[in-house]
Amino acid sequence: MRDKPAGPLPPGAVIGILGGGQLGRMMAIAAARFGYRCHVFTPEADSPAAQVSAHAVVAGWDDDAALAAFAAECDVVTYEFENIPVMVAERLARHAPVRPDPAILAICQDRIAEKQFLSKIGVDTAPWQPVEVAASLVGADEAIGRPSVLKTSRLGYDGKGQAVIGRETDLALAWSDLVAGHDMAGIVEAWIDFSLEISVIVARSLSGTLATFVPVENQHEHHILRRTVAPAAIERSVASRADAIARHIAEALDLVGVLAAEMFVCADGNVLVNELAPRPHNSGHWTIDACAVSQFEQCVRAIAGLPLGPTERHSDAVMENLLGYEVERWPDLVRNSAARLHLYGKAEPRPGRKMGHVTWLSPRR
Repeated sequence: MRDKPAGPLPPGAVIGILGGGQLGRMMAIAAARFGYRCHVFTPEADSPAAQVSAHAVVAGWDDDAALAAFAAECDVVTYEFENIPVMVAERLARHAPVRPDPAILAICQDRIAEKQFLSKIGVDTAPWQPVEVAASLVGADEAIGRPSVLKTSRLGYDGKGQAVIGRETDLALAWSDLVAGHDMAGIVEAWIDFSLEISVIVARSLSGTLATFVPVENQHEHHILRRTVAPAAIERSVASRADAIARHIAEALDLVGVLAAEMFVCADGNVLVNELAPRPHNSGHWTIDACAVSQFEQCVRAIAGLPLGPTERHSDAVMENLLGYEVERWPDLVRNSAARLHLYGKAEPRPGRKMGHVTWLSPRR
């Protein structure tokens, strides 16, 4: 078992990453700048993060022996997506610091817990009602009205785990289709006719220092993020409000690491929080090319006990995801001097699968 450093992690320390996706890949690349080695724990072989990490453990989340061996080699552990069993994070926390704390993971991976937390700290969300069992769906539907959105409490990302409830929707059928094969609760959430969707990425250090990146606009197609525009075209007062909300959430969570707060901007300028992600986020990829310190380096700094870096951008940016077979554009993009191309090392393109992204920079406005 390794001796865990008491202070900031020195070069050569090991950062454990739970999950092997592209967020872990870009985190490992950022960590290498400080001389850190990353160990990845993932159920998937040949994962994007494992390709650029010092070591990878390919095992299931229920493999106690593999988890214990992994934790023994790590000086700190983090995660690159939130659909990890909380018990795994709690188990690892007995052997190495886990940042953000497993309690934050528990809040952010469950929509009911997340909404309750936001309400408790005075952050506005869309009106919602919990649906603990199918029998409570009718009451929730009557309380919220239509149109609305029915969402599972867990395992929702890229439009998965949700369905629009319209005037003619059969509630029982919608519920059956959504939770088929899953034993979980859900929520009914009011439909918000928002002007645009934005997100703010906030970092908080071990000492409690906060830093945020400018609010950005997120544009979706078929519930998958198509592009992010930095900065968002919103009034300064709205941007300040969104920034303050993200900071408030990070403080209330006692966050150590990075968190993305997705928000709706309404026509009247009101800002509603939609979802939280306690990790780097797709809408922050532009920071790699447009800022001196990216969201990934900021995450590494925070969990390693280093001072946070500056978040000012030197350029405006538009980040576009390369979905599925769009990755085949790479020869043209790599020849384009204006394109900043990032490929994730995934072997098999599938419709809607994030294979990479490209960032286009322009002079800062």
